[in-house]
Amino acid sequence: MASLSIHSKLPNVGTTIFTVINALATMHKAINLGQGFPDFMMDPQLIALVNEAMQKGNNQYTHMNGLPALREGLAEKMESLYGAVVNADTEITITPGGTYAIYTALTTLLHPSDEVIVFEPAYDSYIPNIIINGAVPILIPLQFPSYTIDWDVVKAAITPKTKIIVLNNPHNPTGSILSAYDIEQLQSIVKNTSIFILSDEVYEHLIFDDKKHESILRYPDLMERSFVCFSFGKTYHCTGWKLGYCVAPAHLMKEFRKVHQFNCFSCNTPVQYALATFLQQKDKYLQLGKQIQKKRDHFQDLMQKTRFKALPTYGSYFQLYSYEGISEENEHEVAIRLIKKYGVAAIPVAAFYNTQKNNKVMRFCFVKKESTLEAAVDRLIKF
Repeated sequence: MASLSIHSKLPNVGTTIFTVINALATMHKAINLGQGFPDFMMDPQLIALVNEAMQKGNNQYTHMNGLPALREGLAEKMESLYGAVVNADTEITITPGGTYAIYTALTTLLHPSDEVIVFEPAYDSYIPNIIINGAVPILIPLQFPSYTIDWDVVKAAITPKTKIIVLNNPHNPTGSILSAYDIEQLQSIVKNTSIFILSDEVYEHLIFDDKKHESILRYPDLMERSFVCFSFGKTYHCTGWKLGYCVAPAHLMKEFRKVHQFNCFSCNTPVQYALATFLQQKDKYLQLGKQIQKKRDHFQDLMQKTRFKALPTYGSYFQLYSYEGISEENEHEVAIRLIKKYGVAAIPVAAFYNTQKNNKVMRFCFVKKESTLEAAVDRLIKF
């Protein structure tokens, strides 16, 4: 009998760079500064709250849209932080991670031949999620080395088929953030159009140097056409829990929930109970930026002993470093050599482009224990 074949919906997608780098890092016992997760313990109080919720019997399905108490807490938080009046009942949905929220928003909106503007380098889930929905990614490079948006290029890329502009703020992998000027330009471009905005804000609390987080939630004229996606994992250092949420106007969220109910139905119940309680402690997220900035600053101080040159980062888990003048190898080659010869894993920024790129820049995750960062830099000094 002939074997059955599948006409792939993602024929050009292979194993992700993260899988490759993590496997190599494990094989060579390298210090992993590649993938974006902490290596330190999350808050033990939050763990205790999950245990308590399970002991109380909160282990079955909860509401499809998310635990009401958690959604109500999030609505209060968004009003306090951003002045956004969000209806907890109709405009917030709890999801199994921020990436799931992004996929569901794209699936809700897209039809074949729709165009989606994506800024490169880009988080690697955006483009496959666009393609699998039959839509077309329109790739616009961020300006190097500042990794800022050239809005004239965006204006020129708008066509009658433009359906969505995807934003990531703070930006992964570069750590760049949107400014008030960026918001003004975005408002001008989408005004009187039918263009939607998908805003990935999973690093909303990881903003440094007293910068302001320009959340789409601050701007009613943008919010009326937006899906905004967030992550509890990034905020509370529990990426393995895979819990996030999406915010959108009620008429958009109604359609989002139609997709959501047949993919997930409901999310982890005891974790939602724990987060609903933990969310009441505002300092846990309000102080996060300053806490993580200390790690960024410490890593930058350590890296001054190396020949790598830092690029500016104002948010996220990540710091970019240039090896210009150190090696003529491409980024992938450097990433492999760093692991095999020096025992440190980093991610080549070229992996976040769909076009060939070699700016000689590597991404390092600095949200690690001080001892981890110090041990890694002791090895990087030799590069």
